[in-house]
Amino acid sequence: MKSSRCFSRAISYVLVVTLCLGSVVLPVSQAQDRTGRGERISTRRNLQGRSLVGIESKKLSDDLKDKLKDPASDRIKIVLQLSGTPSATTQTLLSQAGVVIKDKDKFERLESRTVDLPKTTVGNLVAQNEVNFLSLDREVQSMGHLSATTGADLARGLVGGTSSTGLDGSGIGIAILDSGIDREHKSFLDRNGKRRFSFGIDFTDVELEAPDDDHYGHGTHVASVAAGNGRVASNAYLGIAPNANLINLRVLDDEGKGTVTNVLRALEWVLNNRTAYNIRVVNLSLGTPAVDSYVNDPICRAVRKLVDAGVVVVAAAGNNGKDKDGNKVYGLIHAPGNEPSAITVGASNTLGTDSRADDKVASYSSRGPTRSYWTDASGVKHHDNLIKPDLVAPGNKLISAQAEKNRLVTQSPELDANVSMDEERRMMIMSGTSVAAPVVTGAVALMIQANPSLTPNLIKAILMYTAQPLAGYNLLEQGAGQLNIEGAVRLAKLVRTDLNASTPLGSSILTSTNNLSLQSTISGFSFPWARGIVVDHTFATGDDLLAKWQKTYGLGELLTNGIIFSDGIIFSDRTLWTSGIIFSDNIFVSNGLSLGNGSIFSSAGIIFSDGIIFSDGTITPDGIIFSDVFVQAESAMKKGDATTAMSAVLDDGKDNPNY
Repeated sequence: MKSSRCFSRAISYVLVVTLCLGSVVLPVSQAQDRTGRGERISTRRNLQGRSLVGIESKKLSDDLKDKLKDPASDRIKIVLQLSGTPSATTQTLLSQAGVVIKDKDKFERLESRTVDLPKTTVGNLVAQNEVNFLSLDREVQSMGHLSATTGADLARGLVGGTSSTGLDGSGIGIAILDSGIDREHKSFLDRNGKRRFSFGIDFTDVELEAPDDDHYGHGTHVASVAAGNGRVASNAYLGIAPNANLINLRVLDDEGKGTVTNVLRALEWVLNNRTAYNIRVVNLSLGTPAVDSYVNDPICRAVRKLVDAGVVVVAAAGNNGKDKDGNKVYGLIHAPGNEPSAITVGASNTLGTDSRADDKVASYSSRGPTRSYWTDASGVKHHDNLIKPDLVAPGNKLISAQAEKNRLVTQSPELDANVSMDEERRMMIMSGTSVAAPVVTGAVALMIQANPSLTPNLIKAILMYTAQPLAGYNLLEQGAGQLNIEGAVRLAKLVRTDLNASTPLGSSILTSTNNLSLQSTISGFSFPWARGIVVDHTFATGDDLLAKWQKTYGLGELLTNGIIFSDGIIFSDRTLWTSGIIFSDNIFVSNGLSLGNGSIFSSAGIIFSDGIIFSDGTITPDGIIFSDVFVQAESAMKKGDATTAMSAVLDDGKDNPNY
């Protein structure tokens, strides 16, 4: 990013690839009804005297309102969200002269369109009943020892480089939405020497010679973290699911930039083609500052549709956990990490050791609560204020595949790990939540291979339930704790394969509980599981969580549904949750034991009521994105925390025979 240009884009809410970068959760339809009442339409004139109808409407994102008032341009590119088939009036408006909609930007399954149109058309669109929300087609930017410390080796029963359990992601499709993947890199071969790419397509408007190039360098690194095969340097850089199939969906250009439209194109493609390629998990190591509430944000809504269809979506939290002076900042979780159905991942720091005894939350990892909001008819902002991230995973100074002659290394040669001179075997170093996210993505692939019947919500619950709470960090910094692949896969194997929407509430989830240990030992260090899950503005604990079927684990539900806040008291809808679950009234700083152990950080009611005051850091001002946000995010990607890095092991040029 170049300084002055980057700052101006920051004010426009540039979508940032987070490199390695309220209340009762309502069904989407109900949430839209909530924000759709009392519409206030006004007519103003801009500096050129043109009528701008509807710029005060709460159907418009705030940055779109600002853009409409800007006299510099007569046209605007927006994302239009609908509640169904466009009415005749809407179709007429979208067919008139000057309105441009590309066929590839009509997202029928997502009930949205990307439209390039005159500003004067916006007010008429807002007035149509089936128009839910309009927002700018924002830009997207990339900010951007592992298998041992995460417990992946234990989950695979890895002996001498070979998996004794057979768990390596085989047959599972992972969709990587990023800057492309260098398909020639040795990290993406299967055991027979064939490329593990099921599909590759370019969704940007500036196409490369082939979609399988990665001139920026971010996507190749991300894909290798999730599914690198370990051929280079005898498994030193082994990914989490080393034989999974990769679906390469390029949404970022050679500079790591893209748009909301690019991402929507790719997500709808996944929705339409998930069965053909067995796409069970999507990795989004990208994001944008979360301005619009998740009920309105177009990417969040697309993510929800995928999760409801059975696809797990993993999103990076962002790299803005501190300001330029190193002070803690709360409230800068990126979108779509603010979407409740996504698994939002922050970054931890292993300090370069396999032992988890010294692990920390990375200082730059974005903290909750989510500060996206909707505005009511009186102009009052209502922040989502959800607890995010859901968990953290290693993301500091990770070494993984380097795309040939990529922009990141060209501009910052220090990112080259210098382990090989062979372009197909080079490795690079990156940090941030966008390299932490694919660690979780790979873990999800292993869990699904172990038990293909798992729903996205149950996978999310298991990941949090088995996580390792890191002592000294609060729920808004680490969610339930640090990823524990050993525990997650072990528990996933025990889940019944016949669970579905008709399963009675309270039915047994597990096939057996004999000798089930609720702790893990990884690289000689033993730790207790969190034994709880993060839900909206609180967390839940209780043996019933993973012993009995909760209706919120099913498809089409939010994990957070049925949790009710009333006069500061939290309780649950007993048609969705069993009685053996407790919801906490407070947010804790962990002492390293299960959730709820430690000192009180704040009241859950304070977050819910938006009276947020934190003694150890600042909360992001409403709707303001600081100009240094993007500088900080990129700095985190390139530098990470100034601690010991993952060891660089020189490559001898010979393929690891096991991969």
